[in-house]
Amino acid sequence: MTTNDGKQKPDKGPGALATLVATIGGNVYILFGTIVCAIVAILVSWIPPRGNWTFFVARIWSRGLLASSGVRLEVDNETPLDPNRPSVYMSNHQSLYDIPALTVSLPGQTRFLAKRSLFRIPIFGWSIKAGGFISIDREDRSKAREAFAAAVQRLQAGSSAMVFPEGTRSEDGSLGPFQRGGFLLALKGGLPIVPVGISGSLAVQPKGSHIVRPGRITLRYGRPIDAAEYGLSRKRELEQVVRGEIARLAGLEEPSSLG
Repeated sequence: MTTNDGKQKPDKGPGALATLVATIGGNVYILFGTIVCAIVAILVSWIPPRGNWTFFVARIWSRGLLASSGVRLEVDNETPLDPNRPSVYMSNHQSLYDIPALTVSLPGQTRFLAKRSLFRIPIFGWSIKAGGFISIDREDRSKAREAFAAAVQRLQAGSSAMVFPEGTRSEDGSLGPFQRGGFLLALKGGLPIVPVGISGSLAVQPKGSHIVRPGRITLRYGRPIDAAEYGLSRKRELEQVVRGEIARLAGLEEPSSLG
C-alpha cells in the first residue's frame, strides 16, 4: 500500500477482533477437529492402497484448520510438478501452520518425516503412524537407521517425502542449520529434491504462541534439483544449492552458500 506522496505505507495487521476469532477458531479446531479427523484417518487407513486415504483425510483436516483460522493460501509453482513422480520436498519451517499449508498444496501422495514424540500422542500419533508418516528418532541411532530404511521403502513404493531440513521451527524466520537426513534420503533413493519456500506463516502463529492472526501464507515450489548429479561426494554442495533455493523462494536474504 502506498500513500499519496508515493511512499510505501506498511500494511496494517489484523484487528483485535479478527485475531480473537482466529485464535478461538484455530485452537478449538486443533483440539476437536484433530481428534475427529484422526479417528477417521485411523479407520480408513486399512483401505488399500494403505495410507493414501489417510493422507486424503489429512488434506481435509488441513483445509479446515486454515479456514477456521482465517488463513488464506497462495501457491506458486515455478514449473509444473508431476504428482506421480516421487520426490523429496524440502522447506523452511516457521510455524505450525506450515504443515497444513503444505499438506493442502503438495502434489500427489506425500509422507512427512516427523519427530518421534509426535507418534506418542494418543489418537493423533496413531493416525499419522497409520498413514505411513515416518518417525525420526535423533537420539537413538539404531532407530534412526530403521526410520531411514522405512523412508526409502516408502519412496520406492511411489510416495514422496516432505522434510524440514532445519529439524525444528525457526523463532525469527531465518534459516537454521540443515540436517543431512533428507539429503541422504534423496541420494539413496536417487530422487530429485524440490525446494519449497514458505512466507507469511510466522506472522500467523510463531513458535511458542497460542495466538493465531489471520493472514496469507505463500508457498513457492521451485524447480526439482537432481540429487543424483551430485552424489555423496558432493553432498555438501547439494546442501548449499538447496539451501540457497529455499531462501530465495521464501524471500529470505541470506547467501546461498553456508560459507
